[in-house]
Amino acid sequence: MGFQNWSDDVILVDLPREPRMRSELKTLVEIVRDRGDCDVVVDFTNVDIMTSTSISGLLRLRKLLADCGHKLIFCNVPAATRGVFSVVGLDEVFEFADDKFASLATLQAMSDKRKKMVSP
Repeated sequence: MGFQNWSDDVILVDLPREPRMRSELKTLVEIVRDRGDCDVVVDFTNVDIMTSTSISGLLRLRKLLADCGHKLIFCNVPAATRGVFSVVGLDEVFEFADDKFASLATLQAMSDKRKKMVSP
């Protein structure tokens, strides 16, 4: 998996294929837990199948981020994988964007909104 610090508060992740995905998601959860103050964009370009273990790892990651007030956005999700999320009802749980740029634009807009709420 490729991790890239896009900014001080955004990590970009290129998710690998199974079976490496499981262990890489565990590593990502540890990084986010240690860092604690970031949003995460996960790129599914290389993903061809999803296992229940990987979906569980993504749910853990989402919960960890949400508990800290941060976002998890998936991008470049293939139609078949998106269908899996839809069938199990997770298309309403996770946030999706077309590509990395759309994901980053969403996070930037949210950041700007947070700043306006904090500013007098």
